[in-house]
Amino acid sequence: MRCIATAAVLAAGIGGTASALPVEFFGEETSPGGVVTGDPVAARDGFLATLSSGVGTEDFESEAIGLFASLPISFPGSTGSITATLSGSSVEIDGAAGAGRFPTSGDNFVELLSGEMEIEFSSPVSAFGFFGTDIGDIGERLTVTLTDAVTAVETAFDVPHDLSAPNGSLLFWGFVDAEASYSRIALGAVGNDSDIFGFDDMIIGDVEQIVNPPRPTGEVPLPAAAWLMLAGLGALAGTRARARRRA
Repeated sequence: MRCIATAAVLAAGIGGTASALPVEFFGEETSPGGVVTGDPVAARDGFLATLSSGVGTEDFESEAIGLFASLPISFPGSTGSITATLSGSSVEIDGAAGAGRFPTSGDNFVELLSGEMEIEFSSPVSAFGFFGTDIGDIGERLTVTLTDAVTAVETAFDVPHDLSAPNGSLLFWGFVDAEASYSRIALGAVGNDSDIFGFDDMIIGDVEQIVNPPRPTGEVPLPAAAWLMLAGLGALAGTRARARRRA
């Protein structure tokens, strides 16, 4: 299991605040034999360890088998249900394992046949994770794009799966962001557009459900004393620059 920092902490100037991109959780088993095991489970458990016990999982067991254009789903939020709409031009519910794809719980799972599927949320979310099956076996990449609920800025991720994985691989990917929330998440297949991806057990959390925020790898908090020292150095540099200009 790898907990990946997507970016180092960036200071917004002397005395400013710090911000970071979402922290990713990722684990992959290239030959799980149709069983949920190994690094994907460890990644899922690490992801869940940052969230309250009240988060929900969508397992698609109550959905009708077949293609759909728009599918309503819901998750328990900190103050009530978070409703969402899952949509795409080539998305279906499958009820039987086959061709390397399989449910990670129950019988049903989602298949992305090509292109992109998106999830629009009724209220912003700050954590999202899922199991994926049979991804990367013919070299097609899985991407995840988050749309900020306030700024509408998009943040895109290449899920770091094995592009030469054999048929039937299993992965877990998730993100947690204690500083920002998102109104839309899109999952896309990029490459030769002939692969089919399987998804199951999607987990959603809002910012209030993040109870143990993850720290990006390599992040070292900057103490208040350090900010004061940097501010002093900045003032000294400004004084010296003015003196040089007068001279």
